[in-house]
Amino acid sequence: MARPFSQTRRRFVTGLAATSAGGLIGSAKGSNDLNQQTRFFKSQPVLQGSRFKLDVGYKPVNFTGQTKQAFAVNGSVPSPILRWKEGDTVTIDVTNKLAHDSSIHWHGIILPAGMDGVPGLSFSGIKPGETFRYRFDVNQNGTYWYHSHSGFQEQQGMYGAIIIEPKEPAPYSYDREHIIVLSDWSDEHPLDVYANLKKSPHIYNIDERTLEDLANDVQAKGLVKALKHREMWNHMRMSDTDLSDVTGRTYTFLMNGETPASGWVGGFNRGEKILLRFINAAAMTFFDVRIPGLKMTVVAADGQYVQPVSVDEFRLGVAETYDVIVEPSSEQAYTLFCQAIDRSGYARGTLTPDMNMVPVIPEMDESPILTHADMGMSHGSSHAPEHSSGCTPEHAAMGHCEVTTAPAMECTPEHAAMGHCEMPTKIVQEFATGKAGMGTSKKPSFDLIKMGPHIDMLADGADYRLDDPGVGLRNNGRNVLTYADLFNLNRTPDPREPEREIELHLTGNMSRYMWSINGIKYADADPILMKYGERVRITLVNNTMMNHPMHLHGVWSDLETGDSQFIPRKHTVIVQPGSKISYLVTADAIGKWAYHCHLLYHMPSMFREVHIS
Repeated sequence: MARPFSQTRRRFVTGLAATSAGGLIGSAKGSNDLNQQTRFFKSQPVLQGSRFKLDVGYKPVNFTGQTKQAFAVNGSVPSPILRWKEGDTVTIDVTNKLAHDSSIHWHGIILPAGMDGVPGLSFSGIKPGETFRYRFDVNQNGTYWYHSHSGFQEQQGMYGAIIIEPKEPAPYSYDREHIIVLSDWSDEHPLDVYANLKKSPHIYNIDERTLEDLANDVQAKGLVKALKHREMWNHMRMSDTDLSDVTGRTYTFLMNGETPASGWVGGFNRGEKILLRFINAAAMTFFDVRIPGLKMTVVAADGQYVQPVSVDEFRLGVAETYDVIVEPSSEQAYTLFCQAIDRSGYARGTLTPDMNMVPVIPEMDESPILTHADMGMSHGSSHAPEHSSGCTPEHAAMGHCEVTTAPAMECTPEHAAMGHCEMPTKIVQEFATGKAGMGTSKKPSFDLIKMGPHIDMLADGADYRLDDPGVGLRNNGRNVLTYADLFNLNRTPDPREPEREIELHLTGNMSRYMWSINGIKYADADPILMKYGERVRITLVNNTMMNHPMHLHGVWSDLETGDSQFIPRKHTVIVQPGSKISYLVTADAIGKWAYHCHLLYHMPSMFREVHIS
């Protein structure tokens, strides 16, 4: 059951100080009267060519009414947009003007290991006062981004967009483009945020369950069931409202460096097709993106062309990118509305043909509640609806829930149309084959992990949920993108069957704010070894109630969505709570590579090295 929007949460997103007016008006393919009319609006700095000089330094910023110190590239937060061309060789000299080491990682860019920008792994970092030269060939195109890989500098402003122009024309047409960089800012120092989470993991949760919630549960479920439900969560020391570790209690959510109070502004002329390049450069925040009144056609994911799919909304995980095309048919202003996954705030912008037009900002959706399915108790279903219990005899024996004695209802198309059940999908059925593109037929193995100081939850019912839009987006009346909708526009480059499978469990103890892989933190872990040229399936099992954006450097992650001929390629893969997901990797890049959760405060321990030799 979802919780209503509260006035307490509203104040986190409406009482913020405005930053400088305006925003990126965008680039159009030809003359444009609108740009002439609005040239007084500021634009995001853009650097293009094949040789670049970037200075990392300090910059005062004010997003909340208080001036704080950020880390900036060439004096800009977000960092300048870099525009490259596929087929070029780029040379980037990065000078560190900070008082401590820094670095830049080119997220999603396939390049030599020594150019990847991960201190202690691919190079030694950039010392204060020193300049490091990155030089590599650009063999891809699309929307990517870059950020510091040193400490928590990314949280303090070191992130920016990369746009790579293709050699060949794109498989779609557009008249104008806008680059949308989403991020989260806190006036608290990142080390203080991390220390707070270590001391009290729920400190930023503004939606903890209350007596009023209990009273509502009693009215909906009855006293006995409501008390047993509350007892279950208390016993596990978990919260069913804990969707984000860090929330609007401390974060201001930004779009192209603009707060919700000011908002970013982008223009269009009526009848234009507009390409929007969305980048989630946030440290910890997932955003649910929609433009009320406009359909979005998704044409690329993580920089790679996909078969176009029309949606009303999509979830943008940390570090992911999506390219969408919109076609405003009327002269009105539209709101780009990007809610945080926990509904503690939002980032926003405006698409408008006239700067005097102001669009309506929608109310945030109800605050979501985690379900048994999000704990890995779905046991074979593709995904459970928000209200499903997913209770098993084993969990009932532990007093966690009650097994229903009602006979199972056969799902018919008529019942499915009424929302009473879900018809099995082709993708879910085919995932039992274990062939390339179809995932693994094996059930997750729990032989190597067990409950203990590092693990407080085991998702023994973890299953594929590719067609599940995720908590807070299920059955919301809008057409929401899922991974099951993604298919490569071009044929799979490496159609080989996987030679072997690596199963990794994402683990944690939320009450202690401890994160790990297979119950082992990075400092104590051995590297993952791959042989050059081999084709490997990686299956991730999420034993936590958090979404984890997993990023493997250096090689593509070929996400298995049910069609071996058109496997979509990604650099960041979201693993939903209590679920599993699989992708194929061609080990075609020799070197030592980072592999980690991209939630910044999970990264120090939910991290592995991958050695390809």
